[in-house]
Amino acid sequence: MQGRTYTADAEPGDHVKVAGWVHEIRDLGGIAFLILRDKSGKIQVKFEKDEMDEELVETGLGVHRESVVVVEGAVEEEPRAPTGVEVTPDSVEVLADADPELPLDPSGKVDAELSTRLDNRTLDLRKDEVKAVFEIRAEVLRAVREEFRDFYATEINTPKIVATGTEGGTELFPITYFGKEAFMNQSPQLFKQLMVGSGLERVFEIGPIFRAEEHNTPRHLNEATSIDFESAFIDHSEAMDVCEAVVKAAYEAVEENCQTELEALGLEDEFEAPEGEFPRLSYEEAIQRINATGKLDEQLVWGDDLPTEGEKALGEDVGEHYFITDWPSEIKPFYIKDHDDDEQLSTGFDMMHPKMELVSGGQREHRYEHLVAGFEQQGLDPESFDYYTKMFKYGMPPHAGFGLGGERLIMTMLGLENIREAVLFPRDRQRLSP
Repeated sequence: MQGRTYTADAEPGDHVKVAGWVHEIRDLGGIAFLILRDKSGKIQVKFEKDEMDEELVETGLGVHRESVVVVEGAVEEEPRAPTGVEVTPDSVEVLADADPELPLDPSGKVDAELSTRLDNRTLDLRKDEVKAVFEIRAEVLRAVREEFRDFYATEINTPKIVATGTEGGTELFPITYFGKEAFMNQSPQLFKQLMVGSGLERVFEIGPIFRAEEHNTPRHLNEATSIDFESAFIDHSEAMDVCEAVVKAAYEAVEENCQTELEALGLEDEFEAPEGEFPRLSYEEAIQRINATGKLDEQLVWGDDLPTEGEKALGEDVGEHYFITDWPSEIKPFYIKDHDDDEQLSTGFDMMHPKMELVSGGQREHRYEHLVAGFEQQGLDPESFDYYTKMFKYGMPPHAGFGLGGERLIMTMLGLENIREAVLFPRDRQRLSP
């Protein structure tokens, strides 16, 4: 809109055109106020009924909450106003009137269930604390991209429709693709590995992944955002270094650039970027520490995956972000390389927040014969992945990488109770619309 001023930029003495939504109307008799809200904040518009044009007053005070209006007028200092200034209007134009019966209250005075909020996400994001989550999410993705670029990584985009699943199994969404069966991709894993064998060498991707999991929990989604990294000529330890740096960069960017949003969420006094190196526990040490907490009904033994209760107990014990390394080979995917001196141990790692797993990564198997053997050991047909395996015949360097759950990063960073609060339009077992 030509000549428009954001409310946060309005200064005493200015003559402005502000546009946004009617947040609230306060009628005190001879004087009334319209609170106008835009992306940058709110501003008070003052109507002195006896001194103003009657039609102007009727237009400004007769509009329904959440209607879209344009107000032109002079800005004056007013210490009692919410932002210290107010506008005395010359004109008020209603661009779009809102239905007086709203499905939820964008002012936040009346709470709504999460399902109602998600059904009416456009209205929901008019609340400062909800909008803040997505402003922070945008800042996290910006910072992550910048950190990857500092690591000399090239951003790529890989297919989301594939002929075979990345990891096999039943967690696949089948689709019909010109009369053939295809699937929504579970991960960019195989494609990003192919790219480290190309001239790009070091790559990253931020994009959707699809898992047909039956989970219906506050931390699972069927469409999620994966933050992926893969690099030639590094090992699993160096991949953990990059992972740690990326997570720290995300926190530091939010701490530096999102104070207004943190205030909206009530986190301005408690949000802190992690400092120091993340502890690295071996899988064996992890199960020993979990068992020592005494919080599980049965003791874990070598080869067990870590149950949710075990992760929670260990997270409380460690109290900060940490890595679990040296997992048993049998419970890591076929593309994870084993240690050269012990085939029972993989180079796979997970990075954990005290509340949940955020990252899975490791060094990859770059030797063709070993890779094909890994397929067969996990009951997968190597011929179905020929587009992938054959490239390992043509000079595939040692490489390592990881995948970081974008929504889980935001959820744990902001202490959200449900991962769906970190997604604009979540997809889970019950939700396909909006």
